[in-house]
Amino acid sequence: MPFPFGKSQKSPAETVRTLKENVAYLEKLDAGDAKKSEKVVEDISKNLATLKEVLSGTGDKEPQTEAVAQLAQELYNTNLLISLIENLHRIDFEGKKDVVHLFSNIVRRQIGTRTPTDLLTRHKITCADFLENNYDRVFTEYEKLLHSDNYVTKRQSLKLLGELLLDRHNFTVMTKYISRAENLKLMMNLLRDNSRNIQFEAFHVFKVFVANPNKTQPVLDILLKNQTKLVEFLSHFQTDRSEDEQFCDEKNYLIKQIQYLKKAPTPEETPAS
Repeated sequence: MPFPFGKSQKSPAETVRTLKENVAYLEKLDAGDAKKSEKVVEDISKNLATLKEVLSGTGDKEPQTEAVAQLAQELYNTNLLISLIENLHRIDFEGKKDVVHLFSNIVRRQIGTRTPTDLLTRHKITCADFLENNYDRVFTEYEKLLHSDNYVTKRQSLKLLGELLLDRHNFTVMTKYISRAENLKLMMNLLRDNSRNIQFEAFHVFKVFVANPNKTQPVLDILLKNQTKLVEFLSHFQTDRSEDEQFCDEKNYLIKQIQYLKKAPTPEETPAS
């Protein structure tokens, strides 16, 4: 089925390839090539805006399923999402927002045999496959988004992380992420962020660590080391959300889980059978 693009308008795949080339070129430019860099960054932002329109549509035009599938597949095939995050500091403000928007939407889409849509079954790579196959690269770069000075980037990235970990299709990725102590430490720091909204989004990631019945020893050690402080902190955490019953129930559940945590017995302490 042909896409309704005009002769002068590129297909999503062509736009992705052009964007990939521009990002690669930007990486090679020296700091003194200010004019060249400015032009390339401008082109990158235009291409990002085009892809955002393909993905989300416009005010009077809905996104086309086939175009979105082609866009997702090309992004997976080229690893462009990773390249964009690696070069996020080189992209202008609007471009940064579009990168986060692309990342947020693409990695939540199930493109492939896990989606019961005949039109999409030709696209064999799924979001879960992409994340599993590129775990270290994706989450190493994703951490940069969580440390961003841009509030919108930081909040959207944190919100997306919570959604990804709670998506049943991403069970393998979730298990790997919550097994690492450094990820828990990051969420505990974000719980104390200056922004209440950032704190709230961090809470929804932090709860996955605590609720996990099969905690790794490093994760358990951190929770035990901070057991009393965490109980005290959560007891006073965003108490003005009293009308949010789900949040209150989850917070009370976490407090109890942390209170009941116990150090695993050493081999010497384990009773003989």
